[in-house]
Amino acid sequence: MKTLDLDVMAMIVAVADTGNISRAAEVVHRSQSAVSMQIKTLETALGKPLFVRKPRSVIPTQDGEVLLTYARRMLVLRDEAWAAVVRPDVTGRVVIGVPDDYASSLLPSILKKFSATYPKVEIQVVGLPSPALAPMVRDGSVDLVCATRVKGLSGEFIRFEPMVWAAAPSAHDIWLERPLPIAVFLPGSVARENAIRSLERARIPYRTSYESPSLMGLLSMVQAGLALAPLARCAVPDQFNLLGQAQGLPDIRPLEVVLARSAKSNRPPCDFLAEKIMSELRR
Repeated sequence: MKTLDLDVMAMIVAVADTGNISRAAEVVHRSQSAVSMQIKTLETALGKPLFVRKPRSVIPTQDGEVLLTYARRMLVLRDEAWAAVVRPDVTGRVVIGVPDDYASSLLPSILKKFSATYPKVEIQVVGLPSPALAPMVRDGSVDLVCATRVKGLSGEFIRFEPMVWAAAPSAHDIWLERPLPIAVFLPGSVARENAIRSLERARIPYRTSYESPSLMGLLSMVQAGLALAPLARCAVPDQFNLLGQAQGLPDIRPLEVVLARSAKSNRPPCDFLAEKIMSELRR
């Protein structure tokens, strides 16, 4: 009989997402040996390997990629079915604040999954820099904030997001220019402060060739080959180059991502979205 256990499908997705069986085991709350055994059992039943085991990673085979696509769809459908029966009456509105660099990278897939599970919940996204979102949590203008920890914004720790130097592929040796041209967010930005401090510690002269509250503005300058941008790794488009010590650039202190809640957020729609954000981003 052809059976595909949903728990095993969750293991397949976890291994593909983490690239590591031990980390995948933590995600699905099973032992490493149990995850390995279940995957091997499925591979035996299918008669095909699903993953290539390397010394430090595990990557899907071509057949594994095919099954992975279906596994993701099956798990989404499972969650939708569960929510439709168990939580059919979850309605309301959630206002979430998030800065540009996270709004474009961390939140879209999470909000898509949440909306599929809770279709009756209306979501409004407020895109502002982290310092501007702090007072909005205090006065209840937003329910949730997923942002970088800044002064005045306390919240539950999610993870550290690494920072990198982003450059356009066409920007030949721009990192050798002195003073170094950089495109940064406006004063008050933690990403800006961390980058400038790293340059000062390394005694690398720099000039702020562009300042903007908008991620798109910074990326435009980088794309034109006029500057480097110190950005959260998650916010850098795939077509850009990531620079670092190999190009003589200093490491930048990572960003602390937190989830803050207002006093008015003590209601089910906010609870469920907060839970979804924490579980997804902590992977």
